[in-house]
Amino acid sequence: MSVTAAEAFPWCYNVSSDVGVTRRVVLTADGDGLSLASDPSGAVNFLDMVNNLQGDYGRGYYIEMSIGTPGQKVNILVDTGSSNFAVAAAPHPFITHYFDAALSGTYQSSGRTVAVRYTQGNWEGELGTDRVSIPNGPNGTATINIAAILSSEGFFLPGVNWQGILGLAYPMLARPDSSVVPFFNSLVQQLGIPDIFSLQMCGAGISASSTADPPGGSLIMGGIEPTLYQGSVWYTPIVEEWYFQVEVLKLEVGDQNLDLDCREIQDFSSGFWDGSKLACWMKGETPWRFFPKLSIYLRATNTSQSFRITILPKLYIQPITDVDGTLDCFRFGLSSSANGLVIGATVMEGFYVVFDRAQRRLGFALSSCAVSGGEALSEVAGPFSAADVAANCSWAPPKEPFMWVISYALMAVCAVVLIMLLLLLVLPCRRNRSGEITDESSLVRHRIK
Repeated sequence: MSVTAAEAFPWCYNVSSDVGVTRRVVLTADGDGLSLASDPSGAVNFLDMVNNLQGDYGRGYYIEMSIGTPGQKVNILVDTGSSNFAVAAAPHPFITHYFDAALSGTYQSSGRTVAVRYTQGNWEGELGTDRVSIPNGPNGTATINIAAILSSEGFFLPGVNWQGILGLAYPMLARPDSSVVPFFNSLVQQLGIPDIFSLQMCGAGISASSTADPPGGSLIMGGIEPTLYQGSVWYTPIVEEWYFQVEVLKLEVGDQNLDLDCREIQDFSSGFWDGSKLACWMKGETPWRFFPKLSIYLRATNTSQSFRITILPKLYIQPITDVDGTLDCFRFGLSSSANGLVIGATVMEGFYVVFDRAQRRLGFALSSCAVSGGEALSEVAGPFSAADVAANCSWAPPKEPFMWVISYALMAVCAVVLIMLLLLLVLPCRRNRSGEITDESSLVRHRIK
């Protein structure tokens, strides 16, 4: 990573539970429809899955898998915004190893080609099937649809430690078509686990360049692990099964302004706001006090009510690297999307997120690891009246395709308004500065939905 210093203001530069007890559980429903871990005779050991993810927000969160016979170990990036399970099947300069289909006695090629393009990066390959197991996942081995990646562009990055991607969304997003059964669907069908998974990502507030032991997280397949969150799980309905699409009622930018002062804030180039450039402050000075909390109001499963999830600036103004031991550099962790408002890794790192596909709902609870310096980095509050909260962002669940288009357009407008509000509060202080750091790891952040 190249660094170019620029003229400085006095303090900143503008440069680019105890888990020792084994517990086997299955899911039951209480009177409120909350999925609970309760049956000691069940077949899913959630505690074995705690801390089964490695990585961080900059380089992505990945899980170890074994593919083929005999098993070949690979690290697979977790992605809730796509549906293909794909793994490198040919050498690439940015990966240390790959899945060699010729060495597996159980790999079967379908003879079909497949290509997937992400927000940034793409790959092409061939479809096949093979046996897959997860050392720190559900017991058993399943036959999975695999896309063997033969060529790619901008997909594998320098410094990442994963060799493939696990798409956890619905079949509608699978390529080349929805007949390709996604990974998690196959686990549910073949291993008999409940159709629910939950995710905790623990990289919040940790610099990707300064930690030799990445914080990681947990992907709980088959249910919910109570030790990973605090308080209650708040649920919002999944209104369409392609991405995990939910209804946003309102966006809110704190109850305070950014407190920016032209005497003490540097020029932020457009690259800072799109996540491709970094801004740096002298060590000991941090930018978080200049930015507000960001809140999203979601419709509750009781549709007359809503609840609010809030992230603090430490989640979306993210430490990335330091320069010569004198500067701390940060990235703006929010970005625009072509698919309306996307609740991505930046927000999800503040919460334990439950993907309850069986009951078509998405749950949010305070993550036990979303803490920095003793301070919680996220908040969940409610219930509120949905009618009182609803703004122009909200829309009753549409029935016709045309109404869906209007709904997406409204959500996109709200996302643009949020970003523009942040920009307008900063632009009066703009000054011309030169020299910026390019953050090459932003691709992974965009890819995690």
